[in-house]
Amino acid sequence: MSKGEATRQFIIEKSAPLFNTKGMAATAMSDIMEATKLSKGTLYVHFDNKDILVACAVDYNMEQLSNKLRAKLDQHKTATGKLYSYLDFFVDPNKPIIIGGCPMLNFGSEADDTNELIRKKVNGQIVKSQKLLSDIIKEGIEKGEFKPDWNYEDFATMMFAMVEGGVLISRVAGNNNKMKIINENLKKMIAAQSL
Repeated sequence: MSKGEATRQFIIEKSAPLFNTKGMAATAMSDIMEATKLSKGTLYVHFDNKDILVACAVDYNMEQLSNKLRAKLDQHKTATGKLYSYLDFFVDPNKPIIIGGCPMLNFGSEADDTNELIRKKVNGQIVKSQKLLSDIIKEGIEKGEFKPDWNYEDFATMMFAMVEGGVLISRVAGNNNKMKIINENLKKMIAAQSL
């Protein structure tokens, strides 16, 4: 990695938590300057404008979340273990895995009506997340772990939506009481499909 690439990556890594915590619109270039200890001129050498930096920060935040989740899931051999691990990974949104909380929820909420590029990035991550769950269940069916008639694609969509909804409820309430209910009930639904 060249010095320029390293500086660019440093700026992304320092700004990503700010955008995820304060929001895209509320994070000013002066906030980025303070976090990086770099001049405005240096920032603009690496990013033509704030929107480009935001897009990179969104990608970075979502990649960090995906990598941490994948590492957790890879600890399990069974589909049930992976699905339960997925649920447990998100069980306490008030102790966020990524600084500022779930980037899909944060950036998706802010960008849905205001930033088409970020909306598309978040939607792409949502589709990938649902496919991840769907693929885990499909593999479990193929290995004889789950009932063969389980509509796994519908369940993956529902599970993802319930977890993301639980993240929102928990963050707003300041506790994970409702997420625990979601977690327990989804585990019961998964267990009901086991052979």
